[in-house]
Amino acid sequence: MAPKSKQRGNARGQKSSKRVKTKEEFRVNEEVEPVNMESMGHPEIYPLVLTTKTQEIFNCRVDEDFTDEEPYKLIKKQDILADFHNRAAVSDFYPVKKIVQEYPGDELLIVYDKDFKYGLNFYLIGTEDGKENYLNPPEVPEEQEEYKEFKDYFPEDIPVYKPPISKPWVSLGSEKEVEEESVKESTKQITYMISRKRSQFGAPIKFRDQNASSIKDAYIECTAYPDKNFTIKELEKDVGMQVVPQITDTSTQTRWTYPKNATTQYYPREFSEEEKEILGQSKPLTDFLNNASISVEIALQQNEIMNTFVDDWKSLAEEESSFGDKTDTHLKEYQSFTDLHSLTEKTITCVSWHPDIYGLIAVSVAVRLSFEERVHFSGKLLLQPSLILFWSFSDPIHPQLMLESPDDIFCFKFCPTNPNIIAGGCINGQIVMWDITAHAERIENIKTGGSRSKKATLKPMFLLEPDSNKEAMYIRHSAVSSIENGHKKVITDIHWLSDKFEINRMGSVFENRSEICCQLVTCSADCTICFWDIRPQKASTPQPAEKKKEENIEIPLDIPSTFLHLDLSWKPLSKIRLSKGETSLDHCPVKISLSEDHLLNKAQDKVLAQNKVVKAEEMNPYHNLESGLANILKPIEDFCTKFFVGTEEGEVIYTDWKLERDPDTGRLMAKKPVNLYTVHDGAIHTVQRSPFYKDIILTIGGWNVAIWKEGIMTGPLLQSSCAPRKYTSGHWSLTRPGVFYVGREDGYIDIWDLLEKTHEPAHSQNICITMITYITPWTFSAKQQFIAVADYYGTLHILEIPWSLSHPSGNEVSSISHYFEREVKHLDYVEQRKKIREQEKKEMELENEKKKV
Repeated sequence: MAPKSKQRGNARGQKSSKRVKTKEEFRVNEEVEPVNMESMGHPEIYPLVLTTKTQEIFNCRVDEDFTDEEPYKLIKKQDILADFHNRAAVSDFYPVKKIVQEYPGDELLIVYDKDFKYGLNFYLIGTEDGKENYLNPPEVPEEQEEYKEFKDYFPEDIPVYKPPISKPWVSLGSEKEVEEESVKESTKQITYMISRKRSQFGAPIKFRDQNASSIKDAYIECTAYPDKNFTIKELEKDVGMQVVPQITDTSTQTRWTYPKNATTQYYPREFSEEEKEILGQSKPLTDFLNNASISVEIALQQNEIMNTFVDDWKSLAEEESSFGDKTDTHLKEYQSFTDLHSLTEKTITCVSWHPDIYGLIAVSVAVRLSFEERVHFSGKLLLQPSLILFWSFSDPIHPQLMLESPDDIFCFKFCPTNPNIIAGGCINGQIVMWDITAHAERIENIKTGGSRSKKATLKPMFLLEPDSNKEAMYIRHSAVSSIENGHKKVITDIHWLSDKFEINRMGSVFENRSEICCQLVTCSADCTICFWDIRPQKASTPQPAEKKKEENIEIPLDIPSTFLHLDLSWKPLSKIRLSKGETSLDHCPVKISLSEDHLLNKAQDKVLAQNKVVKAEEMNPYHNLESGLANILKPIEDFCTKFFVGTEEGEVIYTDWKLERDPDTGRLMAKKPVNLYTVHDGAIHTVQRSPFYKDIILTIGGWNVAIWKEGIMTGPLLQSSCAPRKYTSGHWSLTRPGVFYVGREDGYIDIWDLLEKTHEPAHSQNICITMITYITPWTFSAKQQFIAVADYYGTLHILEIPWSLSHPSGNEVSSISHYFEREVKHLDYVEQRKKIREQEKKEMELENEKKKV
């Protein structure tokens, strides 16, 4: 270090003179910074050293001018500036020269620091606020004044509370740590500039096709490059923590108690004779016994009448069974059916459980073709049979029966009074009838014998005889409607009318003469709703016996003669067209729901009790349909002839099936719809009445669900928001009034539970990978329920419904009924508010017109 200092000195010596500077000159040339007490919380204080000479000049001598009562003195600013002029850097005030020059006041405060609190014997207060605070200190709180009074009575070692004083923030380098920990961009952003040549500015642009790789500068490729910062493995990282939870070590141990001497009293303590006399004569004891005796008697009586050890919580709980878990809401796969013998790809269009035989289910299949493809391949489709397949749980591979039809079936229904009679609607607009009475024993036999069994014994169940399971049984249709007089397009829905009533051509309601279901209602995409009667329209005239024999010979042996009078000549009893009013167009009905449909949706036990088994050798009432025509028609008064209709445009129509005559033309015409709602944003595929409430209807179409109440014209009780996928099918639960199932086009089933949620589905479950086309549940026993789910690829999934979705709570029917009543009141309130708003709007318009005038 010595040579370096020498060289530095020589370098300086070459530029300056060799004369040595005095101490005063060094002090003048140096930039002196005053010492500030900012680190101690007093930035206005500047410590000084005043020599004896300076004290004499400014009359601030220690122990003479400064006392313990007044350890301060005010010095004029002009005197200090004069001292700077006379003594220059030798002045003791020179370290605070800048403070003195910039001081705004005329007098500066010098304080004698007797205890060297700030390091030197004097200090200067360099601000007016500091001087004011020192000369006029703030008022002392009352607590400290009280302490001053009692200070003499307390020892000096007791600490005194001093309120905190706000101090300016002193930087200790924390902002640098914050800046180091902050995230900053490590890589520079790359900027690309694309421009044209100067000579081409403003020229018209011509686009053409060319190979970008063959022409230079035709394209710019911005390729990605790997960032090494993401591949470096970080072994250690500095993380700043601000709050750390405290950790305390505690121990637990049994508390040990010291042994103590104790005594036990074995004999009861009794009152003496004198004490007994005194207590017997005391009035407070007598009053207490008189007041408490009544309560004690009541309590004793209750103990005798009621069992005090009964658990009240058990009586409040619902009945539980060992089958399933109440918290389980997952549909479990039980079985699946697929037609492996068909060569063409088919989809399931309709599913129906057999109403009398457990474990037997029928499905209708159709070729998966669009309308254009169906027209193009119409010749090939005629060579392939259109079937309704009967599947049994005992054989998931081979169907038990196959019902043939002239064209693909879109919908079908079992007859409620005789399950052996089946009616179906074709895609070409025809209605087909089947009579499977002759084949009933085939589907009723089980392994133990040929007798009919109605017990829900699923292990094993419906095991057919070995000989009957080898060949597929094809059954031809008994009758088909007339092509000219029927529907012109696909039949989208079909229903059997109840056996309690029948209608005539005008739509008037009468008592059912035949006492069996003998009328049907269908709707089609040709904008018509037709009512059909399976009985002959006119009494047949007597024919010679020879002619009858000839007709009997022409009938094929495999076709029953039940509905031969309808074959190719069946015409609708009446036809309704739902007109749109002012335009010449008509509404296109897709699904319908009559007011008496709830009679066909009762519990399964009641349906089974009503169904009577008709054996082949006994007389079938459907074989003698003409007998009921001789009875006299008796009209039914106060019968509701209105029904709900779902259209292809997503409209819900409430209309009447009774016809009226046009006063101008005299023709029979359908009445105008009572009400029309546009709620759904797609074709409606489900219009179904609740099996628990006669006037509650569920409609599903497009992307939402709606629940209606018959008689409420203001709107739906419930309208869901748009679903993530389009809805394709749905059905009410048969045992829980607040549950219904909705199928989606992505293969999911939305399970709605109105007791749990009313704004969205309670649960969603994936069933398949394609669109769900049909859903229908069925009850086998009190402990076991199933739901059939059909998909677009032709697979029928049988799912087991869990306990929570099949067993209702004790008051679920009343709870859901109260919910519907609340929604009705809410709709009334909304309508009232609309009227009030309209009235207020009219009044505001009138006031504005008066102001303008």
